[in-house]
Amino acid sequence: MFARSVPRWAVAGLATAAVLMAGCSAAPTPSATALTESTTLTVVTHDSFHLDQSTVDAFAAETGYDVKYVAPGDAGVVVNQLVLTKDSPMGDVVYGIDNTFAGRALAAGILSDYTSSVLPESATAYELGTAPQLTPIDRGEVCVNADASWYKAKGLAVPTTLDDLTKPEYEGQLVALNPASSSPGLAFLMATIADKGESGYLDYWSALKANGVKIVGGWSDAYANDFTASSKGSYPLMVSYSSSPVDSPKAVVLTDTCFGQVEYAGVIAGAQNAVGAQKFIDFLLSEKVQAQIPEQMYMYPVDSAVALPDAWATYAAKVDKPLTLPITDINAGRTEWIKAWTATVIG
Repeated sequence: MFARSVPRWAVAGLATAAVLMAGCSAAPTPSATALTESTTLTVVTHDSFHLDQSTVDAFAAETGYDVKYVAPGDAGVVVNQLVLTKDSPMGDVVYGIDNTFAGRALAAGILSDYTSSVLPESATAYELGTAPQLTPIDRGEVCVNADASWYKAKGLAVPTTLDDLTKPEYEGQLVALNPASSSPGLAFLMATIADKGESGYLDYWSALKANGVKIVGGWSDAYANDFTASSKGSYPLMVSYSSSPVDSPKAVVLTDTCFGQVEYAGVIAGAQNAVGAQKFIDFLLSEKVQAQIPEQMYMYPVDSAVALPDAWATYAAKVDKPLTLPITDINAGRTEWIKAWTATVIG
């Protein structure tokens, strides 16, 4: 299973969030004049990016570029680094900015406009309205997973809702992820805000704390050490992904707890190789790469015409209406929400 401390997002469709994005007051981005090109292409990614080496090598051979990959951390770290290096860009193209950090990237003006000519029709539902700086590449959901075998052995019903997790019969059973250090942890925080509202999410987390929730720094730690379906841990509930049962068939997904997540790619403003950056985005949208995304990065391709692996049809959960929030709301509230969560839950 991949380590997405990444990537590896009121119920509403992501398309609705995209429409609302049109009102986001993003900083201006460079106009599309003459595109730069060089012999080197530097790709900035989150630390869960992975494709078959033969596929990566084929892209380099076809383009003739010396392709270098830089992975500074999860999605939040990537955006932070791009903002800090805005005046001296650390690369040409970025992959892995998700919808919880898209608003910050757009507002900071760290990306240039690009609309790919090979964007599949099914991907348009995940575009950000009038913000062509980010191209959707893959999608998925962050959800609470449960170890069905553990509950069967205990003769206890598997919880189904966020509210169930605060009930006495589920005391001390949930391991969650710190939203200040984990992108799935941040997505789950957003799920609770979407469901409970700004006025109620801290009360909800106080109830989880009183019910013995364990908080860890990232997904890998919880999956390897705490979750009973994937380790010898003692927690039968874990914040993970709707696709996690593919790797851990004992797990089932609590679909009412899911938050929709979309990952994007973009040309970095001031890129030394903007031509190559655009080619890389087209490469990520190619059928060959889209077909690898499920098994390599445990996300769904945005190209719905690409067949999923057989195991996904058997084990991955189908989530029809994930929780979500408008990008503008996330960008406006993210920092204060995390601070308030930290004060309430960590102390």
